[in-house]
Amino acid sequence: MYLEGETRGSREIPKPRACDEDRLPALVTKAEEYLRPESQHLQGRQVRVQGREARVLNNAGWRGNATDQDAGGDRRERETLAVARWRENEDKGKAKEFENDAGGHSELVQWIGKGARVCMEATGVYHLQLALKLVSAGIEVMVVNPRVAKDFGRALSNRSKTDRVDAWSLLEYVQRMEFVPWKAPSAAVLELRELGRRLSELIQARADEKNRLHAKKTAGISATVVKDVKAHIAQLESRIKQIEKAAVAVVRGDAGLREQFGILTKITGVGGRSAILLLTELAVLDPTMTVKQIVGHAGLDPRQYESGSSVQKPPRISKVGNARLRRILYMNAITAIRHDRGARLFFAQLVARGKKRMQAIVAVMRKLLHGIWIVLQRRVPFDSSVLFAASLAKAESSDSAVAADQPEPSQDHPKGRSEAEELRQQLDPGSAQATHSAKTTSKAA
Repeated sequence: MYLEGETRGSREIPKPRACDEDRLPALVTKAEEYLRPESQHLQGRQVRVQGREARVLNNAGWRGNATDQDAGGDRRERETLAVARWRENEDKGKAKEFENDAGGHSELVQWIGKGARVCMEATGVYHLQLALKLVSAGIEVMVVNPRVAKDFGRALSNRSKTDRVDAWSLLEYVQRMEFVPWKAPSAAVLELRELGRRLSELIQARADEKNRLHAKKTAGISATVVKDVKAHIAQLESRIKQIEKAAVAVVRGDAGLREQFGILTKITGVGGRSAILLLTELAVLDPTMTVKQIVGHAGLDPRQYESGSSVQKPPRISKVGNARLRRILYMNAITAIRHDRGARLFFAQLVARGKKRMQAIVAVMRKLLHGIWIVLQRRVPFDSSVLFAASLAKAESSDSAVAADQPEPSQDHPKGRSEAEELRQQLDPGSAQATHSAKTTSKAA
């Protein structure tokens, strides 16, 4: 197979030439999440396949548009779908707009016909109902990372930025790139996702109100405002309990979610609420994803920035991924470092090797994500001694790296405590606590 040029405007549009194989229709649109792991469009994974022709008959491109109209002080928002379609039996492609509602989705399905292929680019929350409608109609759907689609449009040297131009760019994308179908999550998983994210929003709102309460009490100006903030905090706590209870009910009603929830709650550092929030972000992903892909999805993959000999920035995590998942893992890692010996040893050994504390915490986050993802897919209990086996073995050996690289007491910690004492406390909290008690007793004497 190869491409045959077709002139459209001032540039040439590659067009698949007919071949002996049967090829299906295709449509391009916009979407956000639930990417299959083998797709090069997943967040955190580089595009490895370029210039590949899609084996399709019909291609179409969709771009979601939201227009705002202000009238009488009311803001009215209308979402439209700008679609570009190409079929083999047509001389040139066609473009059309549809309403982004149930009626518009039905019209779109009829316009593209059965057996079409749909490639969706991320548009926040506006894509999901259309994607589910297309899948239920028997149409294949592919999800494209919006960053990939944007870079592809730049590679085409598009000078204008409109929804229709983007739709034609996505049309070319589906003609050139590999088509990877998207699998819709179950209704229980989608319900849990909504409840879990709402739970996170309420928890954040409660934290904000507690900060305001502290500020209002410190100011001491209005007792009415303080009373109102307290009432709002009580209301938020009640709503948090309701949403959490509803999420637990959804988990118990699904066999797969119930089994995964039981595995998560037995992990040191993961409580019931953390287990719900982790399932919220992980259950929608394809179970065949590798640990590297899941790390990239969370934005915990290292990003290097170098150019020649003059630009050599230190590596940092990319943060190109799910920030909610990183936020949950951070608290899990902090708790695991305090209460799990394997995680504590792993963290202490990294600090002793010269890593910054935050770098070591991120390493624990990534390590926990590896273990959590593996046990969730294999349905086996989490074993910290296996995940941190190397750190435990190194600590038990006589030539432990922590002991060899342990800093001198004279190297003071920024908070006034030496790193050596801090490492001793991390490695053996019991002895450190006894030492602290002995010092306190001697001072009192």
